[in-house]
Amino acid sequence: MRRFEAAAKAFRAERFKEALPLLTRLARDAPEVTDVRELHGLVLYRLGRFSAAMAELEFFRELSGSVEQHPVLADCHRALGRWADVEELWKELGAASPSAELVTEGRLVLAGAKADRGELPAAIRVLEQGWRLPSRPRDHHLRRAYALADLYERAGRSPRARELFRWVETHDSRLADVSQRVRALS
Repeated sequence: MRRFEAAAKAFRAERFKEALPLLTRLARDAPEVTDVRELHGLVLYRLGRFSAAMAELEFFRELSGSVEQHPVLADCHRALGRWADVEELWKELGAASPSAELVTEGRLVLAGAKADRGELPAAIRVLEQGWRLPSRPRDHHLRRAYALADLYERAGRSPRARELFRWVETHDSRLADVSQRVRALS
């Protein structure tokens, strides 16, 4: 398992090209090991190899019965324009009722898929559903607020976008380009 540990270390350090050959060999040699298939799929995803990542993550899903990588799998489908599959994975994720963080990631992908198709009002509804500003925001709250503000701006709702970008900036000024977005809307 030294190869897996080396691959995991490379993944954590965002050295995906270094991790890939290790994981490719491990997936060939130990095809039923869920951790290997999962990490292999994640590395392929981070390298933008969406079809291959999708195959690995589907295999992981079959082996584990887990919905843990549904947002990543859905984003692979999104990258390939497979909109119905994105919707189906969202439904499966919702039915499993996982953590708030995982649901938020799924929402972000679903909203992004709708926005990709030019359905901005529908994308906004996905992120607005059940949304309220938390008193103690965590990373997933800030990411959702940022994405919602981006959609507001794209939909021409600049005052609302500015307000939400400012809220994000007060909690994490290093998140993406939030400070520049606030300045551009001011």
